[in-house]
Amino acid sequence: MTFKIRHLLLLVPACIAWASPAEDTPSTKSEPTASVAASNESKPGDDSKASRDYTQDVMLQALSLIGVTYRWGGNSPTTGLDCSGFIRYVFQQTLNIALPHNAFAMSRLGDDVDKEGLKPGDLVFFNTLGRKFSHVGIYLGDDRFIHSPSAGSKIQIVSLKDAYWMQHYNGARRLTQESIAERTPKLAQLMAEERATESSGSGKKHGHKAAKKKHK
Repeated sequence: MTFKIRHLLLLVPACIAWASPAEDTPSTKSEPTASVAASNESKPGDDSKASRDYTQDVMLQALSLIGVTYRWGGNSPTTGLDCSGFIRYVFQQTLNIALPHNAFAMSRLGDDVDKEGLKPGDLVFFNTLGRKFSHVGIYLGDDRFIHSPSAGSKIQIVSLKDAYWMQHYNGARRLTQESIAERTPKLAQLMAEERATESSGSGKKHGHKAAKKKHK
């Protein structure tokens, strides 16, 4: 982790806040899309430098949004961001990558990462609605991640070792231009399957909200 990033992390209050996430933007809103601008393609031999630049840019952009209000379906810091809207905004601003505005769709992109192999900039996913990959954040290192939690809260840093997040952890993905381009064509089919799953288990949504209130 670079000095600049570590310095910013040290500015975050030591007291790590907790909040249960609200439901991610519904997959029925639109078909997911993900694109990568050609201007961001790294030159041969520059892989290590490109990786460092990618991580620093993503982290700095994410950290700059601490305190932005959560808004379901939101896609702008001015009006608010939900969990996937936050991720989408960060990657759009730093890498000119247009990710889908849906946590499950994001989980289908990139390369799978073991928990022990997490690196800053990786996306971390959680089961918060009785279904997998319904919440997403950005891993910062030192067992912490940043996310937009739920209605009434703001973008914040929390501990991955918190009992709630440990219990609901689903996995992580590392996004690269190549992996996004490779998996994007499959998103429409995957999202159709996800919608079918949601329809068959629609009764779980109310139960999740009740459980969330109890957890608070």
